Amino acid sequence: MDKYKQTLINNASKLDAITDACGEITKLASLIVEDNSKSATISLLKKISEVVDNPKYKTEVKRVAQFLNSSLIEYYGYSTLQGICKPDTVPTEDTRTLQELLDELNALVGLDTVKDKVHDLIVYQKVQKLRRENNLHASKNTLHLAFEGNPGTGKTTVARIVGRIYKKIGLLSKGHFVEVSRTDLIAGYQGQTALKVKKVIEQAKGGVLFIDEAYSITENDHSDSYGRECLTELTKALEDYREDLVVIVAGYTEPMNKFFESNPGLKSRFNTFIEFEDYSPTELDRILLSMCKKNDYALDKAAEEKIHMFFEKQVSSKDENFANGRLVRNLYDDLVMNHARRVVNISNITRDDLSLITEADFDATYVEHS
Repeated sequence: MDKYKQTLINNASKLDAITDACGEITKLASLIVEDNSKSATISLLKKISEVVDNPKYKTEVKRVAQFLNSSLIEYYGYSTLQGICKPDTVPTEDTRTLQELLDELNALVGLDTVKDKVHDLIVYQKVQKLRRENNLHASKNTLHLAFEGNPGTGKTTVARIVGRIYKKIGLLSKGHFVEVSRTDLIAGYQGQTALKVKKVIEQAKGGVLFIDEAYSITENDHSDSYGRECLTELTKALEDYREDLVVIVAGYTEPMNKFFESNPGLKSRFNTFIEFEDYSPTELDRILLSMCKKNDYALDKAAEEKIHMFFEKQVSSKDENFANGRLVRNLYDDLVMNHARRVVNISNITRDDLSLITEADFDATYVEHS
């Protein structure tokens, strides 16, 4: 699978560079390989069509666009075939110790309140398990969780770690992770939604079922009988499989609150609600520096200072669409692309040239917004 992902990214980068798309094509390809984003796929196909149909582009440029189109088809074709041929593949066993998993959780930037809550959950569940094993009364609280907060605050990452930790302390039999949205749960015609939900539950048993933007299930509650059918089946599963399944629902805070208020039967099956706060400018700095270090890049002092000012401005003027970690990911992608455009023209390129991101690389895209 990595081969097809890398080919898609490489061809996107080539088309980006020769059409001066300012990193937009590469960004779309990244969203596809990281999140299987449908909207990014549609946008990328439109970009490819624009190049192929535009007479201003030479044959060589159109050929690169066609290569990108082919690599996109190959990526989706391979992933679809994998799903058909190996739908019930046993997840790879995570061999890390409990302490290593806790270290991974603790290493996440910010999220101090989230980490404290997760640590409390682990301690509580471990003790309840020991009490049961010693024939003492133990609480029958469910393991299901609700994560509330804006996008890009680490909800999916924490959910994965929780599943692995619960497996390690014996609360889950597998600890694997299944992520779904409304389209994975709701069918297009009456009576089939329940079957679809049951199939998803079957795949997730023994691990974590993560439902992002869970409120979308009932967003058309007054006219959407499919959503109600899904919710009925899901609520039943929350109770029936509580011994070996963790369901984590996630989304924006306000819609999640309304979601639970309108479904008291559902809310009663969740014991723990965790709020994921937005990142501060300093935390955004740390996330970016971590990404750079992981990929053998470094920022010069001027770039660091200008980027911090940019983050401060973004945080101070943020609205409900503030993207948190995704803002950092987009900035990182732009910096790397601008760095590549600048460095490729240097004679006798050194190792430092190849790794150092400068103020100019930031200015190339963000100078008007800083």
